[in-house]
Amino acid sequence: MSDAVTIRTRKFIKNALLQRRQMLVEIVHPGKANASRADIKEALATMYKTKPELVIAFGLKTQFGGGKSAGFGLIYDSEDALKKFEPKHRVIRNGMAEAKESSRKQIKEAKNRGKKIRGTGKSIAKHKAKRAEQES
Repeated sequence: MSDAVTIRTRKFIKNALLQRRQMLVEIVHPGKANASRADIKEALATMYKTKPELVIAFGLKTQFGGGKSAGFGLIYDSEDALKKFEPKHRVIRNGMAEAKESSRKQIKEAKNRGKKIRGTGKSIAKHKAKRAEQES
């Protein structure tokens, strides 16, 4: 069996509103368990003549029996567009932002403090809690 990985794209769309190109990605990888996300990003970047940092690959599922995978690919026009429109967890996973540190206990305490306040005061209390968390 060969170790060649073939990447094909389907349903390609240029989404001007979100400043990106989006597509379905099909990966054929006979003899391998799966292709790495980094390899997929590199291949898509070369196919569409862009930087690998602007490529997001997600939702990759391997078909039963192996040898074939499918997922989604997004190629943003700029780094600013990527940070603006992409969900935070994917930006962090892509290495463009740092995950914020807060403990589960702090989150629950802030939630319970918010329960005691009615109306617009909730957003003010949340803001104060975030500021106190950042200072410590």
